[in-house]
Amino acid sequence: MLLVCFLSGLSPAVAEPVHVLVWDERQPRQSEAYDDFLGNEIVARLTGDERLVFRSVSLDDPEQGLSAGNLEWADVILWWGHVRHSEVSHENAKLIVQYVRRGDLDLVALHSAHWARPFVEAMNWRSIEDGRRHFAAHAEGNEVTIETIAPPRERTVPIHGSLLTPAYFGYKKNPKAFHGLVHLPWCCFPDYRPDGEPSTIKVMLPEHPVARGLPSSFKVRETEMYNEPFHVPEPDEVIFEETWELGERFRSGLVWNIGRGKVFYFRPGHETYPVYKQTEMIKVIENACIWLGTND
Repeated sequence: MLLVCFLSGLSPAVAEPVHVLVWDERQPRQSEAYDDFLGNEIVARLTGDERLVFRSVSLDDPEQGLSAGNLEWADVILWWGHVRHSEVSHENAKLIVQYVRRGDLDLVALHSAHWARPFVEAMNWRSIEDGRRHFAAHAEGNEVTIETIAPPRERTVPIHGSLLTPAYFGYKKNPKAFHGLVHLPWCCFPDYRPDGEPSTIKVMLPEHPVARGLPSSFKVRETEMYNEPFHVPEPDEVIFEETWELGERFRSGLVWNIGRGKVFYFRPGHETYPVYKQTEMIKVIENACIWLGTND
């Protein structure tokens, strides 16, 4: 929140900096692209920005880096996870989403964090809320009960031609009662290619705070490819779209309202490519943290 003082004879107060908790699973392959861990690389490149202050934590820290002290301190949590998703407890994932829903925290999920448990928990919550509205619109005032159906296993990849999730199916239990089935989102996509080929990002919402200071399009010099369809709830905003020379495309900057908070997903990455040494990538993260942390 911005605090401004207009008392006579006093200069405007300096804005309270945004507290960013950088969470990184810290796995060894990051050393192929970064001298220090990936999360610490991002912190080092943003440390000079007086609008942001950081705590860099990891999965191996006490309480998985997600202690009450850290979560109470943070305005924004920036999440990097890839191969250690299942080590994050479901309890911690639910706790983070509780903070987001209350408006006490916003989540920035990077690249492979589409399968991070806090991100999946947030997408499940949003899917259920969207389902309630969907069924209410068709229930004609009748009673509606909700049942959820999760993917059979965590971190499975949907094939092309599959029913896009989340999906909603309702039926009449009796003339005055409907039952709704919410098929929860897979939080994944059919194709990925970790060959490091470049992509092009197009800014879809040039006036959005996350796009400030960026050109209308720019290259990601080395990155992994993800290809649509992305099985997630309909986003509230699509800020970036990413394409590759072989024809793939992906909605690469998405925002969802989760209760009183927000989740921002930014796709470019892979720990073996120096994506977060590129100026434009750091600018997106800087903009996102400031926007979310100040409600700018």
